[in-house]
Amino acid sequence: MPLFDHLGLSVEDLPRSIAQFDPVMQALGCTRQDADNGVSWYKGEEELILFPAREPGTGPHRHGRVGWQHLAFPVESRDDVDRLHAIAVEAGWTSVREPKPYPRFNERYYAAFIEDDNGIRFEFMFNPPKESVAG
Repeated sequence: MPLFDHLGLSVEDLPRSIAQFDPVMQALGCTRQDADNGVSWYKGEEELILFPAREPGTGPHRHGRVGWQHLAFPVESRDDVDRLHAIAVEAGWTSVREPKPYPRFNERYYAAFIEDDNGIRFEFMFNPPKESVAG
């Protein structure tokens, strides 16, 4: 069984969030499905869903407060981290941390952090197994 089946996020302005999320989720290889009360993206059995906030004016989320911290997407290469970061910034996300190595995690870790208008933070990360770098 997977650790998660789906992740649902509430956003202040659904059309704006769709415009920000769609290019990123499509670049991650997800398929979009619109519904009456939200939109979702699928990759295999996993799903990320955006819903309009039930209480408008309650955002944005502030990083470091109780609740959402960030969601990390593993990718296949450093080039993928760079590409996804650029796609997100072009779609209106804010760059929190530019793509760079994170030796404090390990010598292979390379990542970028972005945040949307709702304070939702994503990480794109490349962390190959030690064996693949040694060869």
